[in-house]
Amino acid sequence: MAGNVKTKRTQMKKLIWILLLCCSPALAQSDYPSKPVRLVVSFAAGGISDVLARALAIPLARQLGQQVIVENKPGAGTTIAGDYIAKQAPDGYTIWLQDVTTHAINVALYSRLPYDSIKDFSYIAMVASTPLMLVVHPSTPAKNVRELVSLLKANPGKYSYGSSGNGTIVHLSAEMLKSAAGVDVVHVPYKGSNPATAAILGGEVSFVFSTMPPAISNAKAGKLRALAVTTAKRVDAAPEVPTMIESGLRDFEIVLYSGIMGPKGMDRALVRRINAEFAKGVQAPEIRNVYEKIGAEPITMTPEEFEKRTVAEIAKLAPVVKASGAKVD
Repeated sequence: MAGNVKTKRTQMKKLIWILLLCCSPALAQSDYPSKPVRLVVSFAAGGISDVLARALAIPLARQLGQQVIVENKPGAGTTIAGDYIAKQAPDGYTIWLQDVTTHAINVALYSRLPYDSIKDFSYIAMVASTPLMLVVHPSTPAKNVRELVSLLKANPGKYSYGSSGNGTIVHLSAEMLKSAAGVDVVHVPYKGSNPATAAILGGEVSFVFSTMPPAISNAKAGKLRALAVTTAKRVDAAPEVPTMIESGLRDFEIVLYSGIMGPKGMDRALVRRINAEFAKGVQAPEIRNVYEKIGAEPITMTPEEFEKRTVAEIAKLAPVVKASGAKVD
């Protein structure tokens, strides 16, 4: 009899442990977040990712009832931040606002990454899409894309374009223009977006495919001339600027996607919870105002759709990277 009682007690203890293990994720999520959440950004302060992160942190903190701390970890084409995120606990307290387009490019650009770009992350929420803007220095004779192409064709190798570095989307966009228009132009890479912007403002290069915040502000100030945006449709922030497709370059479309990611192994219920919070956040009036000023469009999709979109971007951009000849060892 005593043996039976002991056996039953042992079985009951095992059952309790199993129940605790099964319920612990749910219990953890019920009080999430119980402390501040860190939102890591792959770029330095002032860039479009940083602007988006700091804007989104405001409604997100209000919705979660906890502080959302934006932490910049720039360098190495976002791979420093990526490596850092991949090594964090999958508890939702350290998440990553990543330039998804750069994330996709890096698969083909780097001969070896410290992580698997799909398997080592939890894909949580897509939050924005933005174009690049083709801008020229006001001293450049071209008033539109067709005139720029004609100018470059008439002067092979004479003109140059700036980029934020080899293999960046800014570089690849110009390479797409070279290929589509059949022009010969010199690439001048800089160490980041700010030096590239300074170069076009100073007339060191003839054109740049710029991110929207510096392009819009400098074009409106008359310091640069905006020729086109790279999305399939015009943007509300600069409705007078045509698309590259409208300008005669068929199928020329480059979209910068921004999304929220975390380390692999995050509980799916927690991923869905954070996805829902960001989907709500991008609709907040103050976020709409920020998006309009920088030419961004809010995006909402499921975590599964986000991961599939990233896989598709990797496949789409790999041949573009290869054609450019860019490689980082």
